[in-house]
Amino acid sequence: MTKNKLVSLVSIFIIIICSAFLHDKQDSIRDLYSRPISEWPKPTIDTGVNWQEFKSLPKIDTSYFSLMERPDIKLGKILFFDPILSGSNQISCSSCHNPQTSWADHSTVPVGHDHLVGTRNTISLLNVYARKSLFWDGRAKTLEEQALAPIEAHNEMAMDLTKLIPKLKAIPGYRQMFEEAFGDEDFSMPEVLKALAAFQRTLTSRRSRFDEFLDGKYSALTDVEIQGMHLFRTKARCINCHHGEFLTDEDFHNIGLTYYKRKYEDLGRYLVTKDPKDVGKFRTPSLRDVMNTSPWMHNGLFEDITGLLNLYNSGMVMNNPKNAEQHADPMYPRTDPLLKRLDLSKEEIQAIAAFLKATTATKYRMNRPDSLPR
Repeated sequence: MTKNKLVSLVSIFIIIICSAFLHDKQDSIRDLYSRPISEWPKPTIDTGVNWQEFKSLPKIDTSYFSLMERPDIKLGKILFFDPILSGSNQISCSSCHNPQTSWADHSTVPVGHDHLVGTRNTISLLNVYARKSLFWDGRAKTLEEQALAPIEAHNEMAMDLTKLIPKLKAIPGYRQMFEEAFGDEDFSMPEVLKALAAFQRTLTSRRSRFDEFLDGKYSALTDVEIQGMHLFRTKARCINCHHGEFLTDEDFHNIGLTYYKRKYEDLGRYLVTKDPKDVGKFRTPSLRDVMNTSPWMHNGLFEDITGLLNLYNSGMVMNNPKNAEQHADPMYPRTDPLLKRLDLSKEEIQAIAAFLKATTATKYRMNRPDSLPR
């Protein structure tokens, strides 16, 4: 046998052995997760993190369509889609929270009244009923409180609230709908906000292949997606912040994107609490349907999921204080210690991206109302 043939045979043998090893490794990960969740490998959780195990979304509620006929919800849906809530009569809640784009808008930041742009990305309203606080900085605690802000914001709907109720009361159809919903056609802003909130509480994600897998259909995920889920729970450390039924800890973290003293500066939750410890903190978004809600992050600057995962892979520590002056500045952002350099390979990043796609369900494109009260 020639030397070249021997080298070729050895190379083929090595490839076969490596392929078998990788196949066995994938099989072993699938085996580890093809069992009840209580028997899964323990995730990599930092000390002090109050986490919850993954939980599937409930199956289709057969009462959904009758729920949507409830008078306050019917009214809330009409109001949500009606531009009469804006000062220009041209902008509705659905202008930014579009049912065709998973109740977000696929824009970096929204464009509102007089073509003014916002400063933060539009958060999807999917599963908003389950949020413990609202907006990127958590400044609202209820959906009713949240609904008021965009209506009167000068760069969103720019509505003078003293004029809104007279506008609505001038329309007989609205007077009738408010009476059906609340028992009195003499309504005011609290009833408007209650109706909007009632409708928004109906906006829920559909089940994904991830949910089917959690419920025991172990063929629902591919080997690569299961590997991605395993990395999400372990080496990639994602589960420290993204866990439970909605893949969020409902908390606020500085992940290094404050852009302190630069063009895109946003001090985040600090603007609400005035506590320097909250500089650069933003809410942990739910990862339900995450692939339907790009661009991502509070400023909407990231459109490629691989690039975004690469940022997390770096540990995001490049923005921490580097000199005495920065260390002495109480406002200088400090990246959350939960973020660490991960040393994920390209293949591992691709596996995590595949898993995120598996947690994303098909879109439910709610039809807009055929007509509005006028």
